Amino acid sequence: MAKPLTVVFRGETVNLELEKVERSKLYGYVETEVVDDAGRHCELATLISDGHSIVGKGGTALAYLTAEGLWRRKTELTAVDLHGKVIEPVKSTFDAPVPLDATASVDDYLSHNIHLIYRMTPDEESVPLSAALKAGTIFRFPFSYRGGLEASAGFLLQGSDGNIFLCVGKPTSAEFVDLKATAAVVPQADEAVIEDDDALDFNLV
Repeated sequence: MAKPLTVVFRGETVNLELEKVERSKLYGYVETEVVDDAGRHCELATLISDGHSIVGKGGTALAYLTAEGLWRRKTELTAVDLHGKVIEPVKSTFDAPVPLDATASVDDYLSHNIHLIYRMTPDEESVPLSAALKAGTIFRFPFSYRGGLEASAGFLLQGSDGNIFLCVGKPTSAEFVDLKATAAVVPQADEAVIEDDDALDFNLV
């Protein structure tokens, strides 16, 4: 069982058990099996760049090399941003209690692309937290399952069915296009003209 997420609300500590909501559990899934003419199961293989060598499962790996072609371990690498500034890693959200002191609006929540959903079950009833969630309050806090370079946005909220959910996502990247901008229309050469006597005439009243 996964480690519970500990939150603090109005001085009260609550442990929340996580259960990942997966698409396969909701809708089921389909597995595709590939067999040869004799009914034997086939395995995926990779044809490398020489055009005739085949590498089976487990025969490939990722490597980190310097510009000079020297091998480097992952632990020797340092993450930097586009300006060369070192990125400070974030710790796992499970390492310390999470204070629920920041809230989010519905618009803020909907402006995120949610990629993970967990159903949360408290180990014991918390009257203040339950009342706030039932009132429609959406709590927001940085969330990182194992720790890493950056945290995602975590939203703790209650659904209409009474279940508590933790929704994890990133801000949706949307660019505004000027209303005056128009798409380019490329004329098609030798465009066929289709004549149909049965076509609808929208000029008829």
